[in-house]
Amino acid sequence: MQLLRTGEVSDAALVLFSGGQDSTTCLAWALDRYRRVETLGFDYGQRHRVELDRRAALREGLAALKPEWRERLGDDHTIALPALGELSDTALTRDVEIALGDSGLPNTFVPGRNIVFLTFAAALAYRRGLKRIVGGMCETDFSGYPDCRDDTIKALQVALNLGMESRFALETPLMWLDKAETWALAERLGGDRLVDLIVEDSHTCYRGERGARHAWGYGCGVCPACELRANGFVRYRARTA
Repeated sequence: MQLLRTGEVSDAALVLFSGGQDSTTCLAWALDRYRRVETLGFDYGQRHRVELDRRAALREGLAALKPEWRERLGDDHTIALPALGELSDTALTRDVEIALGDSGLPNTFVPGRNIVFLTFAAALAYRRGLKRIVGGMCETDFSGYPDCRDDTIKALQVALNLGMESRFALETPLMWLDKAETWALAERLGGDRLVDLIVEDSHTCYRGERGARHAWGYGCGVCPACELRANGFVRYRARTA
């Protein structure tokens, strides 16, 4: 058995928390399981930076859902990574039309983003004594991003543990869920109140638009992120009708 270093907590987690639907669901999932849960957001000059502005309201909303969630919710952290945005010539970091690139990947793909995010998250978790790192990566409903694949996450877990002489567990509770199932998971975790909180306060739209209010939340309604979220919500409602 490997002993924990001084200050490490085996039942504590760090959640990659962007302010979107998936990361909010992951935060609820972690709060339902672990004694202490901290959150981490990244500012890399993303076009939809408004998502970061939603995080405080979502954290407070989650804390209000259950007394034990309020007790478990710990510190929030934000790391600025402007270099990632400067290196990335993508539709998430530039005001350009969203489209498929020559490689077959959508131009919303930011090369290395999840690898960078999880590496910085592990460095923070190491300092904070947290053993579990939770992310909303998903291989079922995704845009073909290679850094969302289960194989990528497993390989990165091995590399981080070797490089930091640690035993981090990278947890991806949404990996094999489609968007309808992600909505259903939120309902199981926090009932209609959590679904309503995600609809009202989370942000997913790649264009960063908060003007139009749809049944599934705010967004332009036509970008890939909005379409995925909207279609999942329709299927979720059909299953629960």
